[in-house]
Amino acid sequence: MIEYVGVPQHEVAKWVGIVSAVVASCQCAMAIPWGTASDRFGRKPVILFGLTCTMIFSLAFGFSRSLLTLILSRALLGFMNGNVGIIRTMVAEMVPERELQPRAFSIMPLVWTIGSIFGPAFGGALARPAEKHPELFGDSEFLKKYPFALPNILSAMLFILGISTGFLFLKETLANKKDQRDYGLVLGEMLTSSIPCGRRRPIRSAKIDLGFDETSALLGDEEDRVSRKQARMTVKERKPKKKASWADVFSPQSNLILLAYGLMAMHCMAFDSLLPVFLHYPEQEFEGNPDVKLPFKFAGGFGVGRSFSKPTDSQMIGMFYTLIGIIGMFIQFLVFPPAAKRYGVLFCFKVVSIIFPIIYALTPFTVLIEGPLRNFSVFLLMLGKLACGIFSFPCCTILLTNSAATLEVLGTLNGVGTSVSAVGRATGPAIVGAMFSFGIKRGYLIIPWGALTIMGALSAFPVFWIFETDGFMGNDEDDDDDDEIADESEDNDDFDDRTYGATTRSK
Repeated sequence: MIEYVGVPQHEVAKWVGIVSAVVASCQCAMAIPWGTASDRFGRKPVILFGLTCTMIFSLAFGFSRSLLTLILSRALLGFMNGNVGIIRTMVAEMVPERELQPRAFSIMPLVWTIGSIFGPAFGGALARPAEKHPELFGDSEFLKKYPFALPNILSAMLFILGISTGFLFLKETLANKKDQRDYGLVLGEMLTSSIPCGRRRPIRSAKIDLGFDETSALLGDEEDRVSRKQARMTVKERKPKKKASWADVFSPQSNLILLAYGLMAMHCMAFDSLLPVFLHYPEQEFEGNPDVKLPFKFAGGFGVGRSFSKPTDSQMIGMFYTLIGIIGMFIQFLVFPPAAKRYGVLFCFKVVSIIFPIIYALTPFTVLIEGPLRNFSVFLLMLGKLACGIFSFPCCTILLTNSAATLEVLGTLNGVGTSVSAVGRATGPAIVGAMFSFGIKRGYLIIPWGALTIMGALSAFPVFWIFETDGFMGNDEDDDDDDEIADESEDNDDFDDRTYGATTRSK
């Protein structure tokens, strides 16, 4: 599409990088304000607003006919959507139990992986439909004028489906907003209740507070029971809640995790941008070449996609990407949760942080391997990088969530994480891109990969200073309130232990 709006072919790669940097920079600038807004107004309205804006500016992107409108639409898309951090916050609020967090936080990357596999395929198939499918769209002047509108119109339909589903069925998770009346949920309940298969029996709580037991007097203790009930409701009113500050957001542990998160995003995105360039770069003759001094001085790539007479490598690399994406889904959902549960989130994070720089250091030397093993070695390294990414990002998200000093700053903290990640995603490709040009001019292809290896090694250092906390639930001030309530209603708690506690343990 960059080429379609009039950019010369030799400058397409540069402008693709600029557009990507614009999106990441805008996300960085607005992720914290959107996270703070979700802490104030609720998660659900901010997410629905972000989805609506993304739909609008995706359509604007598809209808762009100049470089300016293209960049502007992408910039506004980054400005008006901070949903990544907010969705992570919602997952953390819905699943506070540490033993369930690995599986819960693996769902969002799993969905992202599925989208990254099928999204580009649909987009590529539907772009320029009048040229690719003249028998179906050849007579459409609209599609000839806007050749990239059709895939974005289809994505807008999917956005409408997602926004409608969220409005009707998504429940608010922010503590001080989730008890407010939600007319979307009311409408959703009305719609589902009219469908026979959608009717549900009312949910009854296992905990029944009768206020008395078999030893209670029928009349005399009623006044005491009412007073205990009033005490239970007024403890929090008597104890003013401390207002969250920026010091709560940037705690020492959160700062370490944010540093590791930013560095990890930087080198992961740098690898993803450098590998296709390395695979596409022309091959080099090693034997008898005075410019080559193995094993370190060489400047040849795989030459993938450069010769139509030899499409085998290109097809194989494309097959590798598809196969790795499918394998990645299984790793995300079937391998990561049990591994994190057994060995611990922090231990898994430490292991993959060590593996990252090893993969980066080995990648340029795959070009020296001869025969079929060369492509297979690339496949193994790509799969290893994907597996490390599948482990590292959910681990980092879980650690960042559990480092929150209080629930009140959780949305803001995840917004900061999104901003830090966006900075890394913007700077990483720019650094290795400049190092690639520098190395090629001097005949050393390993220079950008060496720089990437250093990035990966540096990102591992803060990981070993992190320690796992008890989770944000353990740091919340409500725990103190619960202790006071328990002290003032000891008799009621005895009854609850015999009824509700026994019921839950049997489950």
